[in-house]
Amino acid sequence: MRYLCIYKSERESSAPPTADEMMKMGQLIGEMTQKGVLLMTEGCKSSKHGARVTVENGKYTVTDGPFTEAKEFVGGLAVIKVDSKAEAIDWTKRFLSVVGTGTSEILEINEAPAHT
Repeated sequence: MRYLCIYKSERESSAPPTADEMMKMGQLIGEMTQKGVLLMTEGCKSSKHGARVTVENGKYTVTDGPFTEAKEFVGGLAVIKVDSKAEAIDWTKRFLSVVGTGTSEILEINEAPAHT
Protein backbone atom coordinates (compact mmCIF):
# COMPACT_ATOMS: atom_id res chain seq x y z
CA MET A 1 0.00 0.00 0.00
CA ARG A 2 1.15 3.50 -0.74
CA TYR A 3 0.46 6.44 1.55
CA LEU A 4 0.78 10.18 1.16
CA CYS A 5 2.11 11.72 4.37
CA ILE A 6 1.55 15.47 4.63
CA TYR A 7 3.52 17.31 7.32
CA LYS A 8 1.88 20.41 8.79
CA SER A 9 3.24 22.86 11.33
CA GLU A 10 1.55 25.70 13.16
CA ARG A 11 4.01 28.23 11.82
CA GLU A 12 6.04 28.82 8.70
CA SER A 13 9.76 29.13 8.94
CA SER A 14 11.98 30.75 6.37
CA ALA A 15 15.06 29.61 8.27
CA PRO A 16 16.82 26.58 6.79
CA PRO A 17 17.16 23.47 8.97
CA THR A 18 20.17 23.31 11.29
CA ALA A 19 23.08 20.98 10.55
CA ASP A 20 21.89 18.67 13.34
CA GLU A 21 18.33 18.59 11.95
CA MET A 22 19.67 17.85 8.46
CA MET A 23 21.85 15.02 9.82
CA LYS A 24 18.97 13.39 11.70
CA MET A 25 16.58 13.73 8.76
CA GLY A 26 19.27 12.39 6.41
CA GLN A 27 19.70 9.32 8.60
CA LEU A 28 15.94 8.65 8.63
CA ILE A 29 15.59 9.21 4.88
CA GLY A 30 18.58 6.90 4.28
CA GLU A 31 17.04 4.14 6.38
CA MET A 32 13.63 4.50 4.73
CA THR A 33 15.22 4.45 1.26
CA GLN A 34 17.36 1.40 2.09
CA LYS A 35 14.28 -0.51 3.31
CA GLY A 36 12.29 0.43 0.19
CA VAL A 37 9.73 2.41 2.21
CA LEU A 38 10.36 5.92 0.90
CA LEU A 39 9.23 6.50 -2.69
CA MET A 40 9.64 10.30 -2.65
CA THR A 41 9.84 13.23 -0.28
CA GLU A 42 10.00 16.99 -0.60
CA GLY A 43 10.01 20.00 1.69
CA CYS A 44 7.92 23.05 0.82
CA LYS A 45 9.06 26.67 0.66
CA SER A 46 7.15 29.26 2.64
CA SER A 47 3.71 30.26 1.37
CA LYS A 48 5.03 33.61 0.15
CA HIS A 49 6.25 31.65 -2.89
CA GLY A 50 2.85 30.09 -3.55
CA ALA A 51 -0.67 30.83 -4.70
CA ARG A 52 -4.14 29.63 -3.77
CA VAL A 53 -6.61 28.90 -6.60
CA THR A 54 -10.32 28.68 -5.77
CA VAL A 55 -13.26 27.96 -8.06
CA GLU A 56 -16.85 28.81 -7.22
CA ASN A 57 -19.70 28.76 -9.74
CA GLY A 58 -17.17 28.45 -12.57
CA LYS A 59 -15.26 31.59 -11.50
CA TYR A 60 -11.61 31.25 -10.52
CA THR A 61 -9.91 33.37 -7.88
CA VAL A 62 -6.15 33.39 -7.52
CA THR A 63 -4.60 34.65 -4.29
CA ASP A 64 -0.84 35.03 -4.03
CA GLY A 65 0.89 34.06 -0.79
CA PRO A 66 1.81 34.48 1.92
CA PHE A 67 -1.24 32.96 3.56
CA THR A 68 -1.09 34.69 6.93
CA GLU A 69 -4.62 33.58 7.82
CA ALA A 70 -3.69 29.90 7.56
CA LYS A 71 -3.65 28.05 10.89
CA GLU A 72 -1.42 25.31 9.51
CA PHE A 73 1.37 25.34 6.96
CA VAL A 74 2.19 22.35 4.76
CA GLY A 75 5.91 22.03 5.32
CA GLY A 76 6.52 18.90 3.29
CA LEU A 77 5.27 15.59 2.00
CA ALA A 78 6.36 12.03 1.47
CA VAL A 79 5.01 9.06 -0.42
CA ILE A 80 5.78 5.78 1.30
CA LYS A 81 5.11 2.13 0.49
CA VAL A 82 4.35 -0.12 3.45
CA ASP A 83 2.29 -3.20 4.26
CA SER A 84 -0.26 -1.53 6.56
CA LYS A 85 -1.62 1.73 7.95
CA ALA A 86 -0.04 0.78 11.29
CA GLU A 87 3.39 0.67 9.64
CA ALA A 88 2.73 4.06 7.99
CA ILE A 89 1.87 5.44 11.43
CA ASP A 90 5.09 4.02 12.91
CA TRP A 91 7.26 5.65 10.22
CA THR A 92 5.37 8.91 10.62
CA LYS A 93 6.01 8.89 14.37
CA ARG A 94 9.72 8.48 13.66
CA PHE A 95 9.60 11.42 11.25
CA LEU A 96 7.80 13.60 13.80
CA SER A 97 10.37 12.70 16.45
CA VAL A 98 13.02 14.19 14.15
CA VAL A 99 11.14 17.42 13.36
CA GLY A 100 10.04 17.80 16.98
CA THR A 101 6.63 19.41 16.53
CA GLY A 102 3.73 19.41 14.09
CA THR A 103 1.12 17.10 12.64
CA SER A 104 1.26 14.58 9.84
CA GLU A 105 -1.79 13.43 7.93
CA ILE A 106 -1.57 9.96 6.41
CA LEU A 107 -3.76 9.24 3.38
CA GLU A 108 -3.86 5.93 1.53
CA ILE A 109 -3.35 6.38 -2.21
CA ASN A 110 -5.81 4.68 -4.57
CA GLU A 111 -4.07 1.95 -6.52
CA ALA A 112 -4.94 1.59 -10.18
CA PRO A 113 -6.32 -1.83 -11.06
CA ALA A 114 -3.78 -4.15 -12.68
CA HIS A 115 -4.17 -4.55 -16.43
CA THR A 116 -3.88 -8.05 -17.80
